Amino acid sequence: MRTRPTYLNIYIAAFFAAMFFSACENDLKKVQEIAAADATKPIQRTTDVDLIFSDSAKVKFRVTAPLLIEYATKKPYKELPKSVKIVFYNADMQEDGNIVADTAYMRNEDKLIEFRRNVVATNKEGSVYKSDELFYDMTTNEVYSRKKVVMTKVDGDVMTGTSFKSTDGLNHPVFQNATAIIHVNGEEL
Repeated sequence: MRTRPTYLNIYIAAFFAAMFFSACENDLKKVQEIAAADATKPIQRTTDVDLIFSDSAKVKFRVTAPLLIEYATKKPYKELPKSVKIVFYNADMQEDGNIVADTAYMRNEDKLIEFRRNVVATNKEGSVYKSDELFYDMTTNEVYSRKKVVMTKVDGDVMTGTSFKSTDGLNHPVFQNATAIIHVNGEEL
């Protein structure tokens, strides 16, 4: 004796088939949102960083930081969020200057290091530069800032500018809209 499927069995099978196919539907906007969120997540975290940059087998500068985070965005970059120090060297491997900051960003494609917050740069003569931002262009070997910079020399002379540009050793600064306090014979002018 054969049993015929009842309407109830057909309805149950159709209901589960509809549920199965509707559960597999992907919302394109949601997929794009998830992919965009993943693109901003770091791909690598490195602690106790000590990087040496050289050109033609000569050390140009050294970067140290407690933490480096790499991001694989359309323009990949590295973030040094917990302080950073960069030391520049001359051809004889003598320190030519250094920069210390709270945060830095290393942009690979632009060959640029961007220093942010409490930036203090010192050259080999002992002149100290302070600013909220400083950039080091690895292509041109220039250091520059588009924000206020205060330079204090060893003898107490102070120069302030709305922005400035210099060589990587901070030896030949050029200030824009500069004002200065210069000491002559021990007296302030």
